[in-house]
This record gives sequence, structure tokens and C-alpha cells, in this order.
Amino acid sequence: MKRFFLFLPLLIAVVLGVVLFAGIGKDPTKLESALVGKPVPAFSLKDLNNPEAELDESLLRGEVQLLNVWGTWCPACRDEHDDLMWLAQDKGISIVGLNYKDNRADALVWLERLGNPYRKTIYDPKGTLGFDLGVYGAPETFVIDASGVVRYRHVGVVNKQVWQETLLPAINDARGNG
Repeated sequence: MKRFFLFLPLLIAVVLGVVLFAGIGKDPTKLESALVGKPVPAFSLKDLNNPEAELDESLLRGEVQLLNVWGTWCPACRDEHDDLMWLAQDKGISIVGLNYKDNRADALVWLERLGNPYRKTIYDPKGTLGFDLGVYGAPETFVIDASGVVRYRHVGVVNKQVWQETLLPAINDARGNG
């Protein structure tokens, strides 16, 4: 039995090495999503701008659009905000925001100061919809087709390169133009 304890550190080091090696070279922006190909989960949450209004999954049907998960606490969300404004204003892309685990007052000040690229913003202070979507953090952006089905998930900042190389092709596929 004492011999086993001598080899225990070696065994732990080997197992840890295998686990770490398995993750080397993987792109963290390409996290798999169990929801790709499935409808957006059912939800009923408040509109950020109008706390009296309830929003549900029907908001994400009718047109191909982006669902962007963001929070004022997220520095990377600030980095992508100008590009989201560009997509909404110059490219005419419909974007729904999911304000994730945030404070309503802070989020409203943020949008007032930086501009509002969102057609609607779902307020998710407890992260319930984020959890159902499998969100790891923010920012994350989903391509949703006209039927409300998740077609693609991007983890990380949206910028012009990500738009051109990743999101635009995913949107074109969702529209049947791919």
C-alpha cells in the first residue's frame, strides 16, 4: 500500500498532463453548443427599456437575426459595441440584446451613452435565459433563423473580421443563401 502512495503524485501528474494536452490548440471561440439546430429555449423576461413589457421566444422569430449577450461589467462587450452599432446602422442587421446578469440602471446608462444597436433588449438579471442558452460569459452572439432556431454560436468579440469571416456566412446559411 505504501508503494501506491509513492506513485500517486506521478499518476496525478500524468492525468493532469493528458487533460491539459487535450485542450491545447482548441479555439475557445468555437465552443460547441447543444442548441445549434434547436429552437431558442422558451422564456419570459422583461424588456430592459420597458419593465412593464414581457418578452418571450417569439421575439426571436420572423427574420434571421443576431442575439448578442452583453453586460456593462464586461470589458470585451465595450470593445465590440461600436461594431454592433455599425452592423445595426450600416448593414441593417437585426440584433436583439440579452443584458446578462447586470443592473438595469447601469445598462440603460450604457446604451444612452454608447448608442443602442438593439432592436429589443431582454433583461436577464439572474442569467436564467443565459443559462438555458449555455452561455459561459459575455460577449456571446447567436445567429437565429426566421423560425427561431439557433444556427450558430460565436463566443467572444464581434468585430468586422468576425462579421465577414464567420457571422455573415452563418446568416447567409440561415437565410438559405449559403
